[in-house]
Amino acid sequence: MWHQQTITLGAKARGFHLITDEVVSQIERLHEVQTGLMHLFIQHTSASLTLNENCDPTVRYDMEQHFMRTVPENAAYEHDYEGRDDMPGHIKSSLLGASLVLPVSRGRLLLGTWQGIWMGEHRIDGGQRRIVITLQGEIQA
Repeated sequence: MWHQQTITLGAKARGFHLITDEVVSQIERLHEVQTGLMHLFIQHTSASLTLNENCDPTVRYDMEQHFMRTVPENAAYEHDYEGRDDMPGHIKSSLLGASLVLPVSRGRLLLGTWQGIWMGEHRIDGGQRRIVITLQGEIQA
């Protein structure tokens, strides 16, 4: 079985956001997959996806602070006509990545106890973000 759909996430503030529930609640056929994989791909060059801590929000805050220090907005970037946060957003997106592949079993994601899907919003006003979800696997009989 193959299933593909695109979901849209509402605009979020710059930072890292736990989006596991928001994503899973919109997947139309996840419950049918007995054994398989789910691929997530964010269709933007200034946002990212990663898997990390799903409980303590200070981890997301600390991650944002780390990236703000590591990839500062006030560096001398050539690409600056879309705003001072655009080029740093591209760099952060490349460092973290635009996709995730997650295992699925019995209609559920097989995440670790403390793992959750994060979206990194690297722009001040990034707007809505689209994620293409592709499921592949054996369906329940």
